[in-house]
Amino acid sequence: MAIEAVVSDFGGVLTTPLLGSFAAFQDTTGIPMESMGKAMGRIAERDGQHPLYELERGRVSEEAFLDGLRDELEADLGHRPELHRFREIYFDALHPNEPMIELMRSLRDRGYRMGLLTNNVREWEPLWRSMLPVDEIFEIVVDSAFVGMRKPEPEIYELTLERLGGPAPEAVVFIDDIEVNCDAARELGMCAVHFRDAEQAIPEIEAAVAGSTG
Repeated sequence: MAIEAVVSDFGGVLTTPLLGSFAAFQDTTGIPMESMGKAMGRIAERDGQHPLYELERGRVSEEAFLDGLRDELEADLGHRPELHRFREIYFDALHPNEPMIELMRSLRDRGYRMGLLTNNVREWEPLWRSMLPVDEIFEIVVDSAFVGMRKPEPEIYELTLERLGGPAPEAVVFIDDIEVNCDAARELGMCAVHFRDAEQAIPEIEAAVAGSTG
């Protein structure tokens, strides 16, 4: 089936790797990312929902998320940590991935329907949208925090296809830097490219839109 549409992730695909932003937060605050991960794990075990996933679904505010994390980290660190600069530090360390942005622009110019599908935070929308020409390149944006679901839940992929005008999944190339998100897209029938770096991904995406891969 001929490819009609391309759906891309945002963070880690159209930007520098997210790991750099988390490392910057660790270096700036002195709070190990391992401690953050364990704290979120304890909250998830206690509350039955992972706090980051709830944040990305828009069910809790950024401030409520950070408050819960402060409470949980206090016992580990011996003090109540300052997390209010998390957003600032995170975005200061995040930069556009220009080769991938140029590829997206080229695909749009070649007539493919373009969608952006991101797990994100409601309060962060102005920051990430200011990093690249979102509305110039993409005709639709599906942001997890505004639709109440997140990758890899099948429903958010189905919503994306619906908003793109209903192309068959087999006519869509999906790009993401997280393998489980690519697996979910493949299960629905899409051709998925697991992004690791631009040098690897760009030829794979070009081959996929040309129909050279299944």
